[in-house]
Amino acid sequence: MRWVEPARAQTSGNHTVTVTVATITAVQVSSGSVNMSITGTGVVAGQDLMTVTDQTTNLLWGINSANRKITVRTSLSSQTFTLRVVAVNPTQGTAAPEVTLTAVENDFLTNVGRSSGSCAIQYTGLALASQGTGSDSHTITFTVTTQ
Repeated sequence: MRWVEPARAQTSGNHTVTVTVATITAVQVSSGSVNMSITGTGVVAGQDLMTVTDQTTNLLWGINSANRKITVRTSLSSQTFTLRVVAVNPTQGTAAPEVTLTAVENDFLTNVGRSSGSCAIQYTGLALASQGTGSDSHTITFTVTTQ
């Protein structure tokens, strides 16, 4: 009879695990609607320009790609009154100067690649007394794009 060596139990094993991270671009506005009204309060007699400002909304973002910026535009291509916007106190990136909103994208925040952050959104509505009364309704779009 021949002696056979007993089978040994395998004491280790291995396999490959791959973690893949996709491009992430998340943008969120903290509230759905902003209503601004220019009333007689604070209007200076004899002055044509009337303004109202709102800073109750925040923009939040999370981006894992380098070399990115956030742009802003309005859906309203023909406006009666002027609407301006600026980022206030961004936790990441650089706020662009205040822009008058148009249907064309304008820089809102630059240098925000690979970051998560937030800022207050300050809207300023401007009207001339000579423009009369009425309202403009905007849908504002913030977009992450390559810088």
